[in-house]
Amino acid sequence: MTRFALTIEYDGRPFMGWQVQDHGPSVQEAIERAAYEVTGEEVLVQAAGRTDTGVHATGMRAHCDIAKPLTPFRLMEALNARLRPAPIAILGCEVVPDDWHARFSCIARHYEYRIAVRRAPLTFEKGLAWRIHAPLDAAAMAEGAAHLVGRHDFTTFRSAHCQADNPVRTLDRLEVEAKGDRITVHASARSFLHHQVRSMVGCLALVGQGKWRPDDMRRALEARDRAALGLNAPPDGLYFIRADYP
Repeated sequence: MTRFALTIEYDGRPFMGWQVQDHGPSVQEAIERAAYEVTGEEVLVQAAGRTDTGVHATGMRAHCDIAKPLTPFRLMEALNARLRPAPIAILGCEVVPDDWHARFSCIARHYEYRIAVRRAPLTFEKGLAWRIHAPLDAAAMAEGAAHLVGRHDFTTFRSAHCQADNPVRTLDRLEVEAKGDRITVHASARSFLHHQVRSMVGCLALVGQGKWRPDDMRRALEARDRAALGLNAPPDGLYFIRADYP
């Protein structure tokens, strides 16, 4: 039995998220079906993160155990051939130790959220970015984001359906980058709560529109109450970028 680590890119629009669902297609299901077609084995593919419906990835990491003798390159090529035409691509494949785990060995996860500031509707990027038609003050957003960096109780910024036992997380990075009509929010932490990134971005958008002051981010955080959340951003602009390992 060989454990393979995969690096995966996918467009989340056609899927109900990463995890296998009873009520619609998932990225995990598509890759496991492809792996079965390649190997004839029931293969479990476990990822570093469980992205929601409509959320994308440019560098998701996952692992699977396969008994059939295959080189990493052959497995990657075979999976990609059987995944077509689904918008999923295996970008990398390597053999890892048996105790390497895509989720539990991960020491940092990196997301970015893409905002398009324009009045015109999105065409090529529809579903791939959040369009906000009003101008955003990126400097105010950056000031607001700074209030959330560090170790805090993020109850306000997590889904009511979050299953995590503890709402305390250490946010290592929350930065706002503006370039032309695009604003990108970069978020990094060892782990995130359900909807945490989207909730933080939604409130930062309120700051950028002048509906909240930057200090209102701190007030919302300290409330430790989901009712204090101003806005939950849509999934369109969220991307899982990278997972780090020791």
